[in-house]
Amino acid sequence: MQSECIPPLTKEMWESVANGFEHTANFPHCIGAVDGKHVRIVRPRESGSMYYNYKDYYSIVLMGIAQSKYRFVFVHVGSYGKACDSSVFKQTQLWKSIESSSKHLPHEKCLPGTESLKVPHFFVGDAAFGLHKHLLRPYAGKRLCRARRYIECAFGILSNKWRICHRPFNVQPQFANDIVKACILLHSYVRDRDGYIVEDATSIVGMEEIRGENTTRGSLIANNVRNILCRYFVSSVGMVPWQMSKI
Repeated sequence: MQSECIPPLTKEMWESVANGFEHTANFPHCIGAVDGKHVRIVRPRESGSMYYNYKDYYSIVLMGIAQSKYRFVFVHVGSYGKACDSSVFKQTQLWKSIESSSKHLPHEKCLPGTESLKVPHFFVGDAAFGLHKHLLRPYAGKRLCRARRYIECAFGILSNKWRICHRPFNVQPQFANDIVKACILLHSYVRDRDGYIVEDATSIVGMEEIRGENTTRGSLIANNVRNILCRYFVSSVGMVPWQMSKI
């Protein structure tokens, strides 16, 4: 089911994801919301502290990228629980290929309604991730745009549908990895079969708590991209009608 439920990552697929975020979240150029989820496991024998995470339990890390229909387009399962989200994501083959330019993302283009504000396509993450021109995170102390919530909702829907994720896996880590991967494939299959269900995204339990601000500084290019988007979203071109009433 892998080729059907999580198809290969192509430039056309990234463009489709970006169009979805622009339409549903009013956030252009976003090719996915990324985050890590700790999947609780029973402490493996002779594992030391490798699986012991900052939340004080043993886990493996599910690193995922979701699109605007709460469907996963990329997952990496099985990193040690002690690892932070940023380091896990940077060690994935996807991110390495993006940094080496072997994985081709959509070309830079101007933001909708503008003729000069050209920015690259990017993922959105929380404050645990390092800033990069292809990976944006919120300003310190501020909430990220609506695009950020899709990965948290995807994790919540996954856990609520396959409720084994609400309790510790009492199996060896490699078997736990296989169970999580099977749940991911079934999650995608159900999303394709049933389509978008509002209730799935609004009645979610077990969400990850907000983590502390990471002090990693981004490059000048990455900061410029974020500043351009910031100005764009408060301009007459990029503003949505209801946003000022929500502040």
